[in-house]
Amino acid sequence: MVMPKMGESVMEGTILKWLKNIGDPIAQDEPVLEVATDKVDTEIPATHAGILQQILAKEGDVVAVGKAIAVIATGGESAPASTPNSEEKNAKNIENNISQAQNLINTAPEQAQTNQSNKFYSPLVMSIAREEKISMQELDNIKGTGAEGRVTKKDILAYISYRTPQTIAKENNAQNAQIITPKIPKDEKPQTLITPISAENSVTQTAVSYSGKADIIEMDRMRKMIAQRMVESVRISPHVTTFIEVDVTNIVLWRERVKEAYRKREGEGITYTPIFIEAIAKALKDFPLVNSSVEGDKIIVKKDINVGMAAALPTGNLIVPVIKNADELSLIGLAKKVNDLAGRARLNKLNPDELSGGTYSMSNIGGFGNEMGTPIIMQPQVAILAFGAIKKKPAVIETPTGDMIGIRHLMFISHSYDHRIIDGALGGMFARRVADYLEKFDLNRSI
Repeated sequence: MVMPKMGESVMEGTILKWLKNIGDPIAQDEPVLEVATDKVDTEIPATHAGILQQILAKEGDVVAVGKAIAVIATGGESAPASTPNSEEKNAKNIENNISQAQNLINTAPEQAQTNQSNKFYSPLVMSIAREEKISMQELDNIKGTGAEGRVTKKDILAYISYRTPQTIAKENNAQNAQIITPKIPKDEKPQTLITPISAENSVTQTAVSYSGKADIIEMDRMRKMIAQRMVESVRISPHVTTFIEVDVTNIVLWRERVKEAYRKREGEGITYTPIFIEAIAKALKDFPLVNSSVEGDKIIVKKDINVGMAAALPTGNLIVPVIKNADELSLIGLAKKVNDLAGRARLNKLNPDELSGGTYSMSNIGGFGNEMGTPIIMQPQVAILAFGAIKKKPAVIETPTGDMIGIRHLMFISHSYDHRIIDGALGGMFARRVADYLEKFDLNRSI
């Protein structure tokens, strides 16, 4: 049994938990272990029925796609307790494992073998350390949770999420300091001056303590990932938010009219979300620059319209499944896709591919009674739209015979965009176009 490919861009997975023990019988497609990627946690089913004979990857190990993780004896065979053949096979397995470990060490970067503490770091950990400019001294101080205290991908990513500019400055000062001995008169004692050549204006971070009653909650893996990505997004993109109040009376009246018939026919409900996504997809066709990303000094305008929708999980965390090619789906198609993704998101049954490839995102904050907000952009996208609560309010209604006051269903939309490539005019026009599509919704539309 090998580590399966769990998404187009997923090249490895971390073993979270084995659901079966050695010697346990396994049915085909029965979950055997839980694996975490940088996108989702998922259960991996058995490729064959049989007996779990050997576990090749421990919990906490980071395993590349295609690498062996377990041995399943098929055809009802089980591993004999002690026979010459089994001993010979075990000896060969040990020899192969030693050979693989030696190859891994030989192919690791030189830093993995020359660090002062003689700790072993996997090529993946070393690659992340190089990208984040983490020194060997700093890496040696990270507490590992892997086998024999080894630093895993999860450990180094957790460290990076808590790493502050002050920490980086402190490390750089310690490594990059130059010792300067100035010329001094003979009657004075020599002094050694330490002059940092990088990380200017370093400030030491003081520990924060709390003397009152408090609960200390350890962030789970998903919350750490969310925290890291939100901080990165605010650091990367200069956010600007535009607000527009939209009259959605036609949509509210239409949904009230069709929702029971739709439930009887399709066996599921219809929410406002597919209508919102339909309006977004139309507006993205009108303003393609909003459906883009930034790479250096280049703007990548996406041809596909893949709309991510933020969904709250029972744990309190947030996940953003993606509706691919939303502009090619009918309103019924969008409704079924929304219900399917939202339902499986709450059960943690989404595939990694269903969480990747988004080109634009939306969040329905109105479900929590919020009227408006300032959503944070999902990188590498350049904009996100939040839909607030729908409320009845008095409003001026224009008629051919004059203006009048009436009760309307109104809602605020909040459009946050990346000011590096989207200026106020474009950001405002896009939000206004979405509002126009919603306000002009056909009250007599069939479904």
